[in-house]
Amino acid sequence: MQLPEHGANPLRLYERLGMEVPDRVRDFSENVNPMGIPEKVRKSWPELLSALPHYPDPEGEPFRSAAAAYHGVPGNRVLAGNGAAELFSVIADRYRGRTALLIHPTFSEYRTTLLSKGAKCTDLVTDPADPEFPEERVLEKMSDADVLYICNPNNPTGVRIPRETIRRLAEHGLRTGCELVIDEAFMDFAGEEHSFIPDLVEFPNAVVVRSMTKMYGIPGIRLGYMIGAEDRIAGHRNAIPHWNVNGIAARIGTFCFDEDEFRQRTVRYCGEQRQQLAVFLEEAGCTVTDSETNYISFRPEKSAGLFGAMLRQGIVLRHSENFHGMDGAWFRVGIKEREKMKILKEALAGWFGEDSYS
Repeated sequence: MQLPEHGANPLRLYERLGMEVPDRVRDFSENVNPMGIPEKVRKSWPELLSALPHYPDPEGEPFRSAAAAYHGVPGNRVLAGNGAAELFSVIADRYRGRTALLIHPTFSEYRTTLLSKGAKCTDLVTDPADPEFPEERVLEKMSDADVLYICNPNNPTGVRIPRETIRRLAEHGLRTGCELVIDEAFMDFAGEEHSFIPDLVEFPNAVVVRSMTKMYGIPGIRLGYMIGAEDRIAGHRNAIPHWNVNGIAARIGTFCFDEDEFRQRTVRYCGEQRQQLAVFLEEAGCTVTDSETNYISFRPEKSAGLFGAMLRQGIVLRHSENFHGMDGAWFRVGIKEREKMKILKEALAGWFGEDSYS
């Protein structure tokens, strides 16, 4: 039976498995900010409702300008999207009939959108337990690819690729004709100093895609953006539907860029909880990824039965059945509120201690 390819749909997961839904379900499969949404967004709802009777700006303003100012780039190098998912679909159309290099395990949506647009995919599968980026293997494969997709920090491992490494990949791409699509959906958690956006001026063969969903806890409005060379962005804009970003989303996104204290508080909390969970899992004999995000992935000594056992207790982990190189042996956990993290560790401790596990 094929499990859902994304987290954050617990009821559909129980239905797919034919399992009874427990009275209370705690979803650790999704990795949205456990702090919730910024307070300014909550307080601004009366103002936001005023946008409903009006058509939104076709360029996604004022969000596009806010994103440009946040990153210090001209507005004509920014494309606003109805979530990063829309942008990846538009990007994939550029590679119709061409070859994309994917480094696994990674976000499954890259492959899905590329294949749907008639692109071909070359897969380079790596060991999730190895924190070292396989630079030499990637450089070699890039010579036969038209585009390299990079998730940084990576989803599902949370491991960050050094900025200098990506510069070397981009330089090699200029020599070999290979473009780069860099997904920085979780870069907010690692730190803007690691972002490749400042380097894009030197590398017109690269674009960076960002999501507002994860840091600001707003998956329901679908909002993201892409930054790249002016001509590249202009080409993609022609493929975007008119009014693709709704007016309320554009205003909410603008508020979010002002939330510096919210971002700092989130990064501190997620870092503390991530470290505590990693120590707990390692003491239980698990292999844990060196994540810099609001989630980590782990591989227990024996994985059989864990997913179902947690589901029966109302705890939903992110399975890895559709992550090449993980193949069901690993699980991803999103950081949640303290009480939920306590409940998770208690449930895992009970399962690790069962005789059937040993």
